[in-house]
Amino acid sequence: MILSDWDIRVYLEKKLLVIDPLYPDTVRENGVDLRFGYRFCRFKGNNVVIDTKTMNVPEALECIDVDGNGFLVKPYEHVLATTLEWVELPHDLVGLVNLRSSFARAGLYIPPTVIDAGFKGNVTIELIGGMHPVRVYPEQRFLHVVFLRTSSPVYKPYQGKYQGQVNVTPPKPD
Repeated sequence: MILSDWDIRVYLEKKLLVIDPLYPDTVRENGVDLRFGYRFCRFKGNNVVIDTKTMNVPEALECIDVDGNGFLVKPYEHVLATTLEWVELPHDLVGLVNLRSSFARAGLYIPPTVIDAGFKGNVTIELIGGMHPVRVYPEQRFLHVVFLRTSSPVYKPYQGKYQGQVNVTPPKPD
């Protein structure tokens, strides 16, 4: 079942769901909108071979903190971005993450992304550029998260390697 704005507000008021900071326009009809944080990481285009056993991705990344001038996503570029908000999901909610349609209509894309029940942290998102360069800005609402209630609280809530992540977090080895 997808949570309505009413259900989301109840979860927030009871502090079962945490979104910080919480803006007046965060809670939407059937989900929440999250904003860009201030850090973006782009792949440098060097000759680093990314090894999926060691996940040496940081060697291939250039991370920058941006200001009011925004960040330019180049055509077909893959960028890692973070949410401004810290989120904490209870053991009975899962978040399905979508790019807001305005950004998709501007030519951006994100791969399917799930926020697991029990997750706590900033959300790192891969943003993929389209045919044209697109400038994005910190604090812009760019993600829409729809919450689904599980049939019962999960037996093993998320305790993985990204629990508590702050800012952009590159992949970590298993």
